[in-house]
Amino acid sequence: MFENLSERLERSFKILKGEGKITEINVAETLKDVRRALLDADVNYKVAKQFTDTVKQKALGMNVLTAVKPGQLMVKLVHDELAKLMGGEAAELKLQGRPSIILMSGLQGSGKTTFSGKLANMLKQKQHKKPLLVACDVYRPAAIQQLHVVGEQVGVPVWSEPDSKNVIDIANHAIQEAKAKGYDVVIVDTAGRLAVDEEMMNEIEALKNAIHPDETLFVVDSMTGQDAVNTAKEFNDRLDFDGVVLTKLDGDTRGGAALSIRTVVTKPIKFVGTGEKMEAIDMFHPDRMADRILGMGDIVSLVERAQEQYDEEEARRLQKKIQKNKFDFDDFLKQIEQIKKMGNIKDLASMIPGVGKQLKDVDIDDNAFKSIEAIIKSMTPKERQNPEILNTSRRQRIAKGSGTNIQEVNRLIKQFDQMRKMMRMLTGGGMSGMANMMRGMRGVRH
Repeated sequence: MFENLSERLERSFKILKGEGKITEINVAETLKDVRRALLDADVNYKVAKQFTDTVKQKALGMNVLTAVKPGQLMVKLVHDELAKLMGGEAAELKLQGRPSIILMSGLQGSGKTTFSGKLANMLKQKQHKKPLLVACDVYRPAAIQQLHVVGEQVGVPVWSEPDSKNVIDIANHAIQEAKAKGYDVVIVDTAGRLAVDEEMMNEIEALKNAIHPDETLFVVDSMTGQDAVNTAKEFNDRLDFDGVVLTKLDGDTRGGAALSIRTVVTKPIKFVGTGEKMEAIDMFHPDRMADRILGMGDIVSLVERAQEQYDEEEARRLQKKIQKNKFDFDDFLKQIEQIKKMGNIKDLASMIPGVGKQLKDVDIDDNAFKSIEAIIKSMTPKERQNPEILNTSRRQRIAKGSGTNIQEVNRLIKQFDQMRKMMRMLTGGGMSGMANMMRGMRGVRH
């Protein structure tokens, strides 16, 4: 995500880090390169030009030419303007109804159904809401079944009427069900539609007028770049939606949609999808995204994700086991599960300042823990709880059972032993030595 843009911007700032005297010409040259970088990232031309004109005006107004470290000052100016370009501040959902109603809209294939499940899961887990999903995609084959599968994954009920094609009736019946059963959020998943399809646009417009949602969200695939921005504008002209959801932001996207959409439709980006898992959803924070684009990482989001998986009682139990040198492979498996729930491993690593650039050419598979888990799960309960009994014959059996080799098993046991000793010295949390466990294991390759 944004890797190419980050590299291009870094090269642009090097113009100001040269040995020669900093001049107005150098500033203009830097910003010209910045504009090219934005255009290559598929940012709208008018947005890119307005952005660099604003930065130049502010730079000259702040007397950047005589600043002690003009390069650093320019980075700060670009950072602040990037954050402003993307909305300035995070925009939260406004859920005031009883029940609150969220209407999903967008093109077919943008990820509405999956995102509906992710949003329901987030509201349930983080805000302790009681959501109800509603299947109003009555056209796409298996769409209703897909929402039921998603609902089952996150433990949220789904209201559907397979024999009905009247989306207004379906939605109203679901709202009545929510009132009767005490559901406080109703998430209405709708069919994908083209803005030029007048009949379909009339349908969703009528649905919105009938159910009066607290929030109408436009879900867009960020991989479509500038087309996503144009589509958002067309939908907004008809629906006047409240916010944008960018899906597939973890893919090979150039970032143009994230950087342009706020300016073009004047509506905030509220959420981003960062992977396939149901937990892979984040509120959109413009300032944090600007940090990541400029290679500064995003420690705040990383800490927030870790805190979501943090169990105080479990941490105390682990600390006691660590102090007694009783931390075992069962405990280690639990720690792996916690890390996996935090999201895509490469995405997590990119939140650490300086690490994202280092990992640019390293392919970190999302199943990077797979071989570790296979080895541990090939152990008997007694072996997991008593690693010291793992002799040569046991290790050979484990290697055969896990589809690995004896060298990999030996390496894991050695690293686990080293980590256990280090954790005992630090008497800290179980995740502290996890990075060392990853080295040399399957799933991480150059």
